[in-house]
Parts: sequence; C-alpha cells; structure tokens
Amino acid sequence: MRAAPTAVLTALTALSAYYVYSPLPSTVSEPWKLMLLDATFRCAQDLSNLAHYFGFSHHLRVLNFVSGYFDQLDPVSSEHLKVTDTVFDGVEVRIFEPTKAFDKNLKKSIVYIHGGGWALGSARMRSYDSLCRKISEDVNAVVVSIEYRLVPDVHFPEQLNDAVAATKYFLHPEVLAEYSVDPSRIAVSGDSAGGNLAAAVCQQVEVEGEEMLQYFSATQLRPSVYVICYAYVWDLL
Repeated sequence: MRAAPTAVLTALTALSAYYVYSPLPSTVSEPWKLMLLDATFRCAQDLSNLAHYFGFSHHLRVLNFVSGYFDQLDPVSSEHLKVTDTVFDGVEVRIFEPTKAFDKNLKKSIVYIHGGGWALGSARMRSYDSLCRKISEDVNAVVVSIEYRLVPDVHFPEQLNDAVAATKYFLHPEVLAEYSVDPSRIAVSGDSAGGNLAAAVCQQVEVEGEEMLQYFSATQLRPSVYVICYAYVWDLL
C-alpha cells in the first residue's frame, strides 16, 4: 500500500522536473534560477489558458490577476516622497511628489505610462512603483503614473483615451499649481506599450490644438513603435 503514494510522488517529481527544465547555454550563470523564473511564467500562462478554456474567465484577466495579485503595493510615502492615489478625469493615477523642504521652486514633472501590451501591468505593481519612486527622487520631479484600463475590459482606443484624458486633466493650470509643477518642464514617458501610448498622447493632444503641450517631450523606454528610441527622462528635463 505504501508503494502507491511513493510512485505518485516520484511521478509528480519527474513531471515537475520535466516542466521546469529548459536547455540553456553553458555560459548562463545560475541556470536553475532562470529555469524556475521561466517555469513560473509558463505556469501562470498555462493556468490562465486553462481557465479561459473552461469558461471561468478571460485568460488575460486571469493572467493579470495571477501576475499582479502578490505584487501590487499600496501608496506608501517616505521621508522625502509623498505618494498618493487619486483620479484625474475618471482615470486612476498614482502621484509621486518630492517633499524637499528647502526646494521652493516649481518642479519638473513626468507623466509615466506603464507597459504590458495594453492588456497587462499596473501602476501599482512593485516594479512600476519602484521605478517611479526612483525617477521622482533622482530627478526631483512630480511623477504621474497612469492606471489606464486594459484588455479585455476595454479595447482600442480606450487605453489611449484614458492616457489622454488623465494627461490633459493634469495639464490644467490649477492642477499644475496644486502640485507646484512648472508647465514648461513636463515630459511624457513610458515603456513598451506605454512608450507607444506616450508618443500617441503627444500626437493626439497636438492634433487637438492644445497649446499647453508646447513644451512636451516624449521619452520611450523599449517602446512598441517601429522607430526605436532610447533616452533617459532626466536628460530631457
């Protein structure tokens, strides 16, 4: 009778090892760490596809939940940085404000749009929260990180509409004054799909004839556009 549990355990161990193992070049440092990371992503993808197949939920919604559930952070302020969640024209945003007491001048500002293929990611994720904190502290700039809606809850062009709406709201003179932002020192930035949206936001607002964007600059980090452009936000401000 004891042989059956042992056989099951052995089979599960073998299947797990088979699932995790991926052949890698011998030059890769710590290959098992890379294998485990790859297996984790594949497992999340497989679970989301399985849930979609059986009709429990859309696979992208499940994947976003699995990937972000344990990685989303509340807005936590620090000694030198005030972090708050608010809403700009119906769009959720996370604001990072430097709190240097000796700095009485108007601040630079960066509107940041996260990546994720227009379907994944969140401004509340640890990676984007940490990135925006780093930018805000290093550049001494107010960072507005946009939590735009995602597929499958919405489809194009709603992601762009959210980004444009939040950006235009932020650019109102009274809002800039509230956050002590210099209207002549504002940039829009993003990574991957967010880089695509950053460029599109500038184009859209320019087409609409908004003079408030005359000083805007767009910076993309790994943008989803045909012309690849790498730049550091702080070099533009």
